[in-house]
Amino acid sequence: MKKLFTLLLLFSSLGLLKAQPPGGRPPGGGYDNGRPSRPTTYDPEATALNGNAKLTGFVIDSNVTTAIEFATVALKNQKTGKVMDGTMADENGKFTFNKVPEGVYSVTATFIGYEDKIVNNIQVNKKDDIDLGVLKMQISSTVLDEVTVTGLKSLIEEKVDRLIYNAENDLTSKGGDGADILRKVPMLSVDLEGNVSLRGSSNIRVLINNKPSTMVASSVADALKMIPADLIKSVEVITSPSAKYDAEGTSGIINIITKKSSIQGYSLNLNSGVGVRGSNLGLNGNLRVGKFGFTLGGFGRTFYNKAKTELDQTTFASPFDIVTKQSSSAKDNGLFGRYNVGIDYEINKSSYLNGTVSLGTRNFKRSQDYTISIMDSLTRSTNRFVNSEDLSNNMDVSLDYVKIFAPSHELSFSTLYSQNNLINNFTADLYNADGNIFNQQINNNKNTNKETTFQTDYMVPIGTKQQFEVGLKQIFREVDSRYGYTTGLGVNVENDLSNPSGLLNYNQNISAGYISYTLSTAKKLAFKIGTRYEYTTIDANDQGSILNIPSYGNLVPSINISKPLASGGTIKLAYNNRIQRPGLQQLNPNFNRANPQNITVGNPNLRPEISNNLELSLSKTFKRNYVNASVFGRQTNNSILRISSPSDTLAGAIVTTYQNLGKQQTTGLNLFGNFFLTQKWSINGGMDMYYTYLEGQVQTKSGYQLINNDGIVVSGRLMSQLSLDKGWGLQAFGGYRGRDVTLLGSRSGMGFYSLGVRKDFNEKKGTIGLSAENFVGGMVMRTVNNSPLFTQKDANYIYNQNIKLTFSYKLGNMRMVEKKKTKSVNNNDVKGGGSSDSSEGFN
Repeated sequence: MKKLFTLLLLFSSLGLLKAQPPGGRPPGGGYDNGRPSRPTTYDPEATALNGNAKLTGFVIDSNVTTAIEFATVALKNQKTGKVMDGTMADENGKFTFNKVPEGVYSVTATFIGYEDKIVNNIQVNKKDDIDLGVLKMQISSTVLDEVTVTGLKSLIEEKVDRLIYNAENDLTSKGGDGADILRKVPMLSVDLEGNVSLRGSSNIRVLINNKPSTMVASSVADALKMIPADLIKSVEVITSPSAKYDAEGTSGIINIITKKSSIQGYSLNLNSGVGVRGSNLGLNGNLRVGKFGFTLGGFGRTFYNKAKTELDQTTFASPFDIVTKQSSSAKDNGLFGRYNVGIDYEINKSSYLNGTVSLGTRNFKRSQDYTISIMDSLTRSTNRFVNSEDLSNNMDVSLDYVKIFAPSHELSFSTLYSQNNLINNFTADLYNADGNIFNQQINNNKNTNKETTFQTDYMVPIGTKQQFEVGLKQIFREVDSRYGYTTGLGVNVENDLSNPSGLLNYNQNISAGYISYTLSTAKKLAFKIGTRYEYTTIDANDQGSILNIPSYGNLVPSINISKPLASGGTIKLAYNNRIQRPGLQQLNPNFNRANPQNITVGNPNLRPEISNNLELSLSKTFKRNYVNASVFGRQTNNSILRISSPSDTLAGAIVTTYQNLGKQQTTGLNLFGNFFLTQKWSINGGMDMYYTYLEGQVQTKSGYQLINNDGIVVSGRLMSQLSLDKGWGLQAFGGYRGRDVTLLGSRSGMGFYSLGVRKDFNEKKGTIGLSAENFVGGMVMRTVNNSPLFTQKDANYIYNQNIKLTFSYKLGNMRMVEKKKTKSVNNNDVKGGGSSDSSEGFN
């Protein structure tokens, strides 16, 4: 720890020094065509300018007509080919050469991610004042660290370690939530409840705007309901995180980017929608004055829906098997929202300060009417009415500083404080055969999850074809969970002795450092190699009893290799080692009996999972079309699995907890393509197919037994978009999530579909739309589990047919300006997913 913070002070001191780019070159060296551009160097004695003419011009992006600040501009003698002078464009893209002698010259502008712009045959005479006008630079199809699919920015972008799905053009998801968006993202699967998996694994990390948030501490599925679809700009699926990212997330990282604006002036956007199962209302305002920028916005969503569940399970007991049949009908009501205020300040042309405060709320209530029949030697029936609450409020506060010495040479400091207050309560009324309440059970569970992060990163180019990155990070996490139970009616209420009250104090500290090196060869073969070390300490107690959880360290290597092909394709190979820490819901020892026949309880003694991942992919662009194919393999050891067994005290009930008892192996194939049938009609789709093998221990009458299960899972999706005249647009989407494999059985697949139409008006300031989802019928998810001690079948019916009308309008007097460089904290280290095989962590 002492050494780590000594290094932190060392990097801090770097920010006080005036950086000199390598080789004495002036700042501004970038990359072109996938390799570092030639630095603007020249011999002062041989090429000193001693004339009296002047050349000026502006460098802008050809697509969005914004200035390219820091672009390098070189002045060459066209006859000798020598570089006479070099300069860098200012914040307006302007460049100037003074004291230019007579002659014929060429001007070359370069910048990372753009093709070189060359202007030849510039004739200069004495005392000329030549204005070259605007030099428009085209975005390059390949750069050192990424491969961008040009012409497809409206939908898909591919980089060396991730795929980006641009969600802002999705017509059918307006008025929906984050789960509706993620169902359409390649490689992701989202079930009825909103639980997310990537390539068959729910052990993923979810970030919001590159940052962690305790809003997903309880459940990623619930957090996705908190984020309205209208707020999401894009979703990044990072399948091979580099050493710069935290080591957590065995199958990868999902980064949800929300809509932001970089403007001069002001704007106010209204987004609203009304549907048969949900409505939404949002306001988003932006203001930029001089060096200050302000954002203030919020989106809220409410939904109202119904559901039905069925459970049929048998526990093998002596002298009689116990058969339980249970059915329930439920009404769900939810109010979700996320609100933010932000300010950014341009200290000078190379230093920036950015601060944000985000507030989120999740207010989910369910009223559920159970009918339960238990049959052994006798048949007993009970009715149970349960009101459950899943409430939370979340706050994220961040402050980031970035110092840019030159393109790809920068130092940053980032801080983040995040807190989530959670309430998971239920009240159960128990009825007798006459329909009268004879008892009441109450469970109150309050949780507070806090997280503080400090991070510094430094990156610098080495020569013209290499780059070095190093960083340090410290995370402090604190979880406090308090729970209690009461039973009885009226004045006879007392503590439930069968479920004593308790608490969990869980403090986790992580110290981390990383080194990353990037090399691009002359043949455009790019290597990104790095390693990360994380040391974790845990201090925890359960109801006053200290939990002896040893500290542990993890060395996490990563290798990414990318090679553009002459045919226009790109081949990539990646390997990384990942860890997955247990999440809050898996740790929480609260004995949740909202459903008395299907009980869950966490395990504070869980240790992290360890996985190895290998991926090979090939992508190809032709004209405006794009296809991608990838194969991958993953092995996870010490896997956290759900362990279920019959209750010792409640007849016919199953109790589920978590243990580090498993091993999982997955091998699969992903296919994805996007095709433009015409200039205005596109179609895209993909298929995910993988084989999974699970191995773990289950309880038997004589102890534990090692078992395994395997199977092939196939999922797919298809979307089509059509732009029509006069502002009309159409979109159709359909997808299928394949049958999943669990250690004890399987979970059925499901299908989903939507249609949408929209109309832009008043020069695209306003949009009105109509969409429909799953309008023929609802969805059903069936799960089957078989063990030596019990069998279980359950079905979950979701009646989610929806028709919604959406409306949006933009007000304001604004113009777009170049977005300033920002940095942020990424905590990618806690088990996520939230499916029946996992739960979310602190985030």
